[in-house]
Amino acid sequence: MVIYGVALLAACMLAGVFVGELLGKLLGVQANVGGVGFAMLLLVVLCDALIRRGRMNAVTQQGVLFWSAVYIPIVVAMAATQNVVAAVEGGLAAFLAGALAVVAGLLLVPAISRIGRSDAGTQGEGPGREGA
Repeated sequence: MVIYGVALLAACMLAGVFVGELLGKLLGVQANVGGVGFAMLLLVVLCDALIRRGRMNAVTQQGVLFWSAVYIPIVVAMAATQNVVAAVEGGLAAFLAGALAVVAGLLLVPAISRIGRSDAGTQGEGPGREGA
């Protein structure tokens, strides 16, 4: 049912906000540190695990997709606004943390892009090698 997808999304959001608030307190920052990001990672991992085990039907997936399309971009935009304000007030440490996260993300793009690729179909093939 669609409501199960919405419930899964809500549970991930609550867990992400909790982890973000906890991380903020541990770091001594009066803000949610990465709560939306943790929520999205948890949602992706849980949905993938449920789909692989055959525990999430198509209707439940529609519930997750609907709210992902509507709700998550709004929450991300609100969190981004708060993060910019906190970063400007945080000074050099906040700037360095953001810059390091961006650089790490850019460096991981090639590794992440190889995860879903099949190696069997790509060996020995390349442009101009179809008939060789």
